[in-house]
Parts: sequence; structure tokens; C-alpha cells
Amino acid sequence: MDTPAPSPDADLGVPVSQKIRERLKAARERFHANDNIAGFIEPHELPLLQAEVESRMLAVLESLVIDTDSDHNTRETAARVAKMYVREVFGGRYQPMPSVTEFPNVERLNELMIVGPITVRSACSHHFCPIMGRVWIGVLPNEHSNLIGLSKYARLAEWVMSRPQIQEEAVARLADLLQERVQPDGLALVMEADHFCMHWRGVRDSESKMTNSLMRGAFLKDPNLRREFLALMNRTHA
Repeated sequence: MDTPAPSPDADLGVPVSQKIRERLKAARERFHANDNIAGFIEPHELPLLQAEVESRMLAVLESLVIDTDSDHNTRETAARVAKMYVREVFGGRYQPMPSVTEFPNVERLNELMIVGPITVRSACSHHFCPIMGRVWIGVLPNEHSNLIGLSKYARLAEWVMSRPQIQEEAVARLADLLQERVQPDGLALVMEADHFCMHWRGVRDSESKMTNSLMRGAFLKDPNLRREFLALMNRTHA
């Protein structure tokens, strides 16, 4: 006797997050907070994922003993938070990389280029509190490098930063992406940011910032190039 084919509606009761998670596990792909998983989400599933997050956020509000039925200020909070997480502040997890047009280095430019400061917004993966800061990018191209437009640096930075993460990993992830796209002889990044997990909770220190830098290629080998980058960066720091 032949086994009947499974009904197309057989998995209607399975949460969409579980379906996505199972695809990731089957592909042995990591899905940490700062990973992009857009390639494992079907186009029709993103609204379903947002609706699932809304449902579970409503349960969080109920567990916080907030009366969302009679409190007009929180009646739509679950829906707003779900949209914010899936479409906005964590959009870098669920949306594919923005289109980036590359140009060959016809003129064989090999001088230091600095982009910044670029305003970036992220979130601490420990408490989901905002990280608000600025990034400076230094690029030393070569004749084989791919050149990208100024606005594309900002778009790529926003895509990488729009995920829960720690600052050190965010800078490294952005550097990896730029190294792959541009293929320069040298790459330098500096990020300075306020962490609201310190401002809003814990020690409640409203003054501290975190600054970290990453140098690759020629910026590691040539101290003069490194000093030039930092000096020019500092001119735009104020």
C-alpha cells in the first residue's frame, strides 16, 4: 500500500520560527544574534515571523502584569515592538545585503581614502539596549581594488550594525565585508559608541564611551600610514 503524500496543510500549526530554525540546522548554518539569516526565510514568511514575535511579545507584557486591554498606551505595543525588531533595528538579520555597485579602479588610485564619521545604531546582545555611535573607515586601494560609492559604505555599515551584538564583533564583521567587497591593500576601522546598557541600567554611567579600532594589511605594517589615518580621522572627530 502506497504511503499517502503529506498534506500541504500538514505543518500549518508549526511556528514559522521553527521552520526557519530547522532549515538553518539542516544546512549546518550558525544563527547567532549577529548572523544574517535572510537566505533561509521565504518572502512570504517575514510577515508571519513578525506576527509570531508580536504574539510572544504580548505574552511578555502579560507576564509583566501590564493590562494591554484597558491601557491605551500599551494596546499596540506588542505590534510596534515586533515591527521594530523584525523590520528596523534588527533588520540586518532578516534582510539581504543591500545592492552595492562596484567600479574598477581604472585610474589605479592608491592613496588613502577616509569615509566618516558614519552614524551607526546597533543593540547590545546582552540586554537589547541601544548602541549609538560613529564609524570611520580608512581604505588604501590598489589597481585591482573595486571602488564603491560613498553612500554604499553607510548602507553596508547600517546592514551590519542592525543586529544584536557586541561592538568588537560588529567592527570585525564590517571589516570582513569591506575587505571582501573592495579588496584593498589596507583597511582601518574605528568605532566610538555610547552603550545604553551602561547608561540605562547597571552602573548608570552616562559619560563612558567605548572606542575600538581594527587595522589590516598596510595599516598594520606601516606606522606612518596608520598615523596619517588617525590624524585625519581626528580632524572630523569633533
